[in-house]
Formats: sequence, C-alpha cells, structure tokens
Amino acid sequence: MIQGTVFVNVSLANAGQTALFPPISPQPYRKAHSSTIRAHAHISTRVRANSSELAMNITNVSKYLGAGALVMVRAAGIYLLCVAASGQQLTSTWQEDVRKCAEAKNWSAAMRIVDREIDSEPQNLDVRAWRARVLMWSGKLEEAEREYHELVSVVPNDPDNWLGLGTVYSREVRAKEALQALDRAAELDPKRTDIRIARAAILRTLGFQNEARLEFNRALDLDPTNPEGRAGLISLRGEPKQELRVGANADLFNFADANQDEGLTFISRWTPGWRTSVGVDGYHWRGTDAEKFVGSLTRKLPGGGALTVGGAAAHDNGIIPKDEGFFDYDHGFRLHRTKFVHGLETVYGQHWYWYYSARILTLNESVLFYLSREWMWSFGLIEARSHFSGTGVEWRPSGMTRLGFPIKHWEERRLGGNVFFAVGTENFAQANQIGEFSSRTFGGGLRFQLTRLQDLTGFGAYQERTLNRTESSFGFGYGIRF
Repeated sequence: MIQGTVFVNVSLANAGQTALFPPISPQPYRKAHSSTIRAHAHISTRVRANSSELAMNITNVSKYLGAGALVMVRAAGIYLLCVAASGQQLTSTWQEDVRKCAEAKNWSAAMRIVDREIDSEPQNLDVRAWRARVLMWSGKLEEAEREYHELVSVVPNDPDNWLGLGTVYSREVRAKEALQALDRAAELDPKRTDIRIARAAILRTLGFQNEARLEFNRALDLDPTNPEGRAGLISLRGEPKQELRVGANADLFNFADANQDEGLTFISRWTPGWRTSVGVDGYHWRGTDAEKFVGSLTRKLPGGGALTVGGAAAHDNGIIPKDEGFFDYDHGFRLHRTKFVHGLETVYGQHWYWYYSARILTLNESVLFYLSREWMWSFGLIEARSHFSGTGVEWRPSGMTRLGFPIKHWEERRLGGNVFFAVGTENFAQANQIGEFSSRTFGGGLRFQLTRLQDLTGFGAYQERTLNRTESSFGFGYGIRF
C-alpha cells in the first residue's frame, strides 16, 4: 500500500470518528412574557394580516406553476416572511418569526429581529435568551457562551438559561462543564423532560451508563411517550464490545504486474480500559503469496492517554517482513475557549521490521486536530533508519497530511470524506520498495456510516515515483460491531 503501513495505522486511526455531540436543531422554548404580548397586541394583528396576505399571494402564484416550482415558491415565501418580520416593528409573534428564520437558516434575518427587540426593550432578558439561542443555532458558540454567562449571572435561577449553557458546552465538546450546567438546570426544575434528556445524554457520553439509564427513566416517568427517552434507553442496552473488519486493496503499476492484498481484523474491548486486536493478512504480489498474523494489546491510561504494544509474524516468502514489533502512545487534549480547534491528539510510535536482508526502524510522530463542524486535520512525520546487509546505516524522512470533513447525514447514516498528500520515501512493509525510490502521493477516501453498528470505507490514491514510475491504488473495507 502506498500510504505506508505504519503512518496510516497511527495518524489515520481516528479517520472514522465524529464529533461527540450532534448539531442542535432549533426547538420551541416555553417562556414568553405576557406583558410584552399585551403591549403589542394591536401590532400583532397587523403583522398577521400582512403575513396572511403574503401567503395568499404565494398560493395564487403557485396555481400557475408546476409542482416542482411550488416547492421553490414556498421556500421563497419563508425567506420573505423572515425579511418582512425583520423589517417590521416587533410584535408578540416575534418568537415565531425567529423560529421560521431559523428553520430557513436565515440567521442574519433572525438576528435582526432579536436585535431590534433588544433595542426596543433593553431590559427584556427573554430577548437576550433568544439572542443566545440564535447564536448557538448558527454555530457562533463562543458568542453564545458569553451571552449565556451574562444571563446566568443576572438571573441565576432560570433553568432555561442553564440548559442553553449546557447545550453550548456540549457542542463545544466540553462534557464535564456541560454536566455541571445541566445539574444546575435539573436542580432548579426537576420536572423538565428536556433537561433530563440532555443530562442523560451527557452522562452517557462521559461513560456513566447506570446514571444515564436512571436519568432516561426519570424523563420517561415525566413523559412516557417521549421518543428521545426511549431511544436513549435502547442505546444503553449495551455498547458493542466486538468489532470485525474486512478489507481488500489493489495496486496498479506502469512498470509491473498488479498486487493485491486482503485482511481480516477482530477487535475486542474487554473492559473500558483494555482492548485487543488480532488480524490475518494475505498478499499476492507478482506470482508470489505471503501471509501475516498481527496482534496488539491496548491499555487506556488515566488522564486521556493510551498505550499500544504489538507484533507480527509472517510466512514472508521474501516479499514482506518475517517479523515485526511496534508500540505507540496516544494522548488527547481538549482545548477550551477556542473557536476553531476543539481538541487535539498526539501520537508517538516506533516500528521495527526484520527482513532476511535488512532491518528497518521507523519513528512516527503525528498530530490530529479536531476542528469545528466535525472537520479533522492531521499531519505526521516518519524518520526511517535502514540497515541492509553489507551496507551502512541510513536515515530518511517522509511526511503526510490529511484533511477529513463531513459530507451528509441522514439520521443514523453519515457520509464523510478525506483528502491526503504524502511525500518522502518508500513503504517499509514491502521488500520490493525499501531503499529504492522517493515519491509523492495524492489521494482521498470516503466513509459511509450505514447504521450505528456498520460502516463502509473506501480510498483511492496516485503515486509519482522516481524514474518516471507511477502507482495507482484503491481499496475498500467493511466493519460491523456486535
């Protein structure tokens, strides 16, 4: 494989991860000030009449258009209502106007409505709360956090504001702080189903399964038909502890016959702190076959780190290493109060390859950044020490960078992609490549989450080598957890 076995295993290990907390959709909130409603009742009547007239005009226009155009007209109507509402003196229905603009993702119009209401009633804290919600829905989490902090400092006994602050922390992947805010919200109003659901989700994320189950049950006691509570309990029936992955890859050359390889890996999570992985790989290169067995043990350490040690033994037939040994240390960090980078993960590892005629040691360092909106960016370096029979020791560098991004999601289904670039020397896991060339590699991949328990992956890459040689690679994989 042209990516390089060691680097891909280390720096791309988290390619399938997603953010811990899904985006929050705009939802109705309970609070409304009756005094504000009465004060603007006469203006409300005029705005409703104008909105009704606009809706009738849209309906009349749609009679002369086809079914496809009708959808576009209705969408344009929602947008026009947002613009019209933002340009009017605000009324008792301004909350509904804000929700309509939020549903249309017209954040500028929604913010104009809220800001004008603040100008007319600077002391109205309900409007300030709506401003915080619009900031949160539009992804401006740092501004939303500041707004909620000001609200809870002025009105410390309002559960809605603590719920909002907890939701912002959740979207910033700050689970512990989110739990503290939601604890306060539940203390202020223990009979709120939405607060119980939000608190249970955070407890589940932190790994407190029993506490999360209790909280979901409390939510269902308050509302037995609540779908989020039922789904939450189903999700806690037991996280899958086993994972089976299969994959196949092919390499096409402009100077030699194609290579193929396939593999099967079985991963077991025995406890929250211990994991094992065993795998079998088969290689078919230029009329010669080889097989390899790989095993590793991972220990999750206190403080967010993990240590992995492992090795491999092969029936090599001279085309792959006959023995391998490796270890790596992985540590993650959460970054607070940063707008674009929510966390980072650093990995250091060493990998030994023993051939009949050569010994290779690689030192691997990589950094993975968790960015906003579920993007991820990683880069890594490899320093390789090669020692061939009858020659001296030689060091060679190489590097790689990769950008991962979400593409689309439908309920449980998610589609993500990545692009990468690598430059440097050879793939040390193949005997016919070590010590022979330098290269540049361009590629990309996709990951499709079929269900919570199944996923498909694929990649393609093109490599330019010295001596005008090229290699094209592609492959796919399937994983299931149970």
